Amino acid sequence: MRTLLALILVLLTPGVVAAQQAEPGPEAYRADALSIEALVNSQYAYLDRFPGGVMPMSAQMRREAEAVSDRASLLRYAEHAVTALADHHAITGASFGDSWGLVPSYSDLWIETEADRWRITAVRDRSPAAEAGVAAGDELVAVGGVSTAEAVAAFWAELGLTPEGDRAGYGARVLAAGRRDRPRDLAIRGGDGVERRLTLPNLYGGGWGDRPPVTVSEQDGTLVIRINDSLGDSETVAAFDAAMAGAKPDQLVVIDLRDTASGGNTVVARAIMGWFVDEARPYQIHNLPSEERETGVPRQWIEQVLPRPGKRHRGPVMAKVGRWTGSMGEGLAVGLDAVGVLVVGEPMAGLLGAVYDHPLANSGLVLKLPTERLYAVDGTPREAFRPRQ
Repeated sequence: MRTLLALILVLLTPGVVAAQQAEPGPEAYRADALSIEALVNSQYAYLDRFPGGVMPMSAQMRREAEAVSDRASLLRYAEHAVTALADHHAITGASFGDSWGLVPSYSDLWIETEADRWRITAVRDRSPAAEAGVAAGDELVAVGGVSTAEAVAAFWAELGLTPEGDRAGYGARVLAAGRRDRPRDLAIRGGDGVERRLTLPNLYGGGWGDRPPVTVSEQDGTLVIRINDSLGDSETVAAFDAAMAGAKPDQLVVIDLRDTASGGNTVVARAIMGWFVDEARPYQIHNLPSEERETGVPRQWIEQVLPRPGKRHRGPVMAKVGRWTGSMGEGLAVGLDAVGVLVVGEPMAGLLGAVYDHPLANSGLVLKLPTERLYAVDGTPREAFRPRQ
C-alpha cells in the first residue's frame, strides 16, 4: 500500500515527472549530435550549393560531434553545423547569450567581398551603424582590431573550414552583426579614405526598433505604408486594413518593405496582397526536395492569393524593398510583383526557401532549416528575384 501511495505521489508531482523526463544522458545527446548530418542531407532544400550535394563537414566538426555529452555542447555543435551551411536562413531554435547575432534580423551592415576588400553595400535605416555615419560604399577594415580577412578566416577555422565561395561574405556579415551580449568593435574606412574605429551596440538591446506594426504617412499626395518588421504579427493585418481604408480611390499607395528582415507568415502577406486582386491569383511556387529524395516522386505546388470581400484598391501601387527585406518580406514582394504591383529598390536579403522546424529525437533541440524551395510564378528562384531599380 505504501509503495502504491508513493507511486501515486510521484505521478502527481509535476516537478518529479519533469525531472524524470527532462534530462537525456550523455549518449542521447551525442546521438542527437551525430544525427544532424543525416538530417541536413535529407531535409535541407539547397544541397546543390555544396560539392557532392552533401552538407559541408570537416574532421574537426566530426570530432566535436563525437565529444557532445550534454545540452550545452549539443547546442554549440548544432550552431556550428548550421553555420557550415553559410545560409542566413538556417538557424537553431535555441541560442547562448553570447551567440552570434542573426543576419539580417539583428544586423545593420550588409557586406560583400569585392576583390580583396570587404565592401559595405547597404546600411540599415535608423540603426546604430547609420546613426554613426556608416554609409554604403564604405569598407569594413577590421573586427575587434583584427583585419577583416583574418577575422573571417578565423571564424571558419573554428569549424575546420576555409572562407571560400559564399562563406566569405556570410562570415563578414555575421562578424559585423557581433555577439549578442556585447558591443561591436569595427574599423570602417569611408569613401574619403579616412579610417574610423567605432564601438557600436548590437541590435539585441532593444529600444532602437520599438515601433507600431505599421507606420502611415502621406507624402506629396502618396499614401506610404511602412511595415515595421511585423509580418509575423497578427495585429499588422488590422493596421494595414485601417491604413488602406483611408486611401483615396485613385491614390498612389507605396508599401515600404525595407524593414521586414525577421520574416513572418503567409496569413499577413496574403491579407496585404488581397487588397490588390479581383480573383484568385498565383503568387508563389513551392517545391519540396525532401519528399522526392525519400520517395523518388517530385512534389511541387502553387500558392494563390484570394480577394478579400470589401477590401480592394484599384489605384496605382508600388512596393519598395532592400537588403532588410527578408524571408516573408521577400515572398510578399515576389507575390505583389505577380499580381501586377511595381516592385522597386535594391536587392533583397536573398534568404533561401521556406523554413521548417526539425526537432532532434532525444533533446528536442530544434534546427530551423530551409526545407522548401520557393519560386516566383515565372519560375525565378525567390532568392534570385531582382526589383526594378
